[in-house]
Amino acid sequence: MAKQTKKQKVVAELDSEKLYTIDEAISTLRTHKAKFDETVEVAMNLGVDPRHADQMVRGMVSLPSGTGKDVKVAVFAKGDNADKAIAAGADKVGAEDLMEDMQAGNLDYDRVIATPDMMGVVGRLGKVLGPKGLMPNPKLGTVTPNVEQAVKDAKGGQVEFRVEKMGIIHSGIGKLSFSDDALKANFEAITQAIVKAKPSGSKGKYVRKVSVTSTMGPGLKIDIADIEGA
Repeated sequence: MAKQTKKQKVVAELDSEKLYTIDEAISTLRTHKAKFDETVEVAMNLGVDPRHADQMVRGMVSLPSGTGKDVKVAVFAKGDNADKAIAAGADKVGAEDLMEDMQAGNLDYDRVIATPDMMGVVGRLGKVLGPKGLMPNPKLGTVTPNVEQAVKDAKGGQVEFRVEKMGIIHSGIGKLSFSDDALKANFEAITQAIVKAKPSGSKGKYVRKVSVTSTMGPGLKIDIADIEGA
């Protein structure tokens, strides 16, 4: 018989049907923490079929407590906008040179931002950035004349959420080293943003299941009655 992993043993000890408040879930995850600073994640199962355009759920939200992650940002800009992006903390700023760099496979970025006048250049990277979810989009605020603010938002805890094929959204909400209040604030920010992003084509129950987990911890079901508008 195969030996159970530490995480499997933890899961086996828990009541799989129990519904937790977010406070109880955070407390439970802390009792099973690993030797490194684990990422805490939320998963939301939604009553949508993202194959239909009117059921797509996607957006941006600023986590009040930040992500605990060093976010790498690339910016397509020239002149004063390039200077502002650099001053705001962008990791890489350029134009055609940045495009060529990305075409060569250098795509180690969490966010790509562009000024509107650079979209002719960025457009050539559709097949490269698109599959990674990095293509700048005006609806998400990543195509903007105010690159300075966009970089600050990305570095300061703004995250993108996007529903996957099976109607699920996954998002990190911080590190286990965060305080209970910080993790709870981030949880409430992301869940409420997703509730507000309910698409017109969604029929029936929108939020069907919510769970919270840590890198090495168990997945804990959250009582969705605690999520306003769910």
